[in-house]
Amino acid sequence: NPYILATLLFGLGLGTTITFASSHWLLAWMGLEINTLAIIPLMAQHHHPRAVEATTKYFLTQATAAAMLLFASTTNAWLTGQWDIQQMSHPFPLTLITLALALKIGLAPMHTWLPEVLQGLDLTTGLVLSTWQKLAPFALLLQIQNVNPTILVILGLASTLVGGWGGLNQTQLRKVLAYSSIAHLGWMILILQYSPSLTLLALLTYFVMTFSTFLVFKLNKSTSINALAISWTKAPILTSLTPLVLLSLGGLPPLTGFMPKWLILQELAKQDLAPLATLAALSALLSLYFYLRISYAMTLTMSPNNLTGVTPWRFSSPQLTLPLAIATTATISLL
Repeated sequence: NPYILATLLFGLGLGTTITFASSHWLLAWMGLEINTLAIIPLMAQHHHPRAVEATTKYFLTQATAAAMLLFASTTNAWLTGQWDIQQMSHPFPLTLITLALALKIGLAPMHTWLPEVLQGLDLTTGLVLSTWQKLAPFALLLQIQNVNPTILVILGLASTLVGGWGGLNQTQLRKVLAYSSIAHLGWMILILQYSPSLTLLALLTYFVMTFSTFLVFKLNKSTSINALAISWTKAPILTSLTPLVLLSLGGLPPLTGFMPKWLILQELAKQDLAPLATLAALSALLSLYFYLRISYAMTLTMSPNNLTGVTPWRFSSPQLTLPLAIATTATISLL
């Protein structure tokens, strides 16, 4: 029903906006809750057992994270007597809130729900989950001052490594994208306390690249690597560009995805964290490997020319192709 859909999307926007605008923990928590409750019907709209299972998992993890957040902020108010987000001083609620937000966006080691949930959704809802749902927790993470840097570094490094290793043996594209999301978020968290503006830059480029990747897979109607192998007949021009999009997501130099990684490594080196920068750069190679594998599957296999496979690209819908064109161009050539 379009009215219900509009209401849910409005709720999704409202929740994030409330969290953005709040300086009080209770209001921030409320925004996160509205956000979660608005996306749940969107996730379960295809009444498929897998979708319902994914929705339930998502609901449980988000509810746990929100409860942790509420508990930590109440504890903070009890210990220090104030609810302001930017005035956090006590280490215990600070650590707890950082962990709760990490669970919300799916940083390792609290990442295990993300691939499972993303695998059960269709590509459009998966896109919303991978991009829009990360905004509110990120706004809170950026606002928290004087958090323990060791925690953030551990979370970030664990995420880049898990995101690299986890994606290696996946054949399902949505799971690969989930692990890629974990790895990218790890990069953002690594640099969070040294240069918040770089975190925002990384977030923005991640959004552009993820947007274009999801739209490509949506146009190809492909959810596994095998389906990509026969996508040549569905969308010939796009199939030749897709490897570039994927390699940009992996962070290969002249493409857009290289920019945030380059700047983050430079900043880490400036902060005298050369070993950390080295580890992060090596973990990027892991991600690059599975993007290369997908690109390889797309470029080196020409499917038999069956007429049923040839037709779709001639009649692709304009509301998909325009954002796809913009996102793909940005992903490939913004550097």
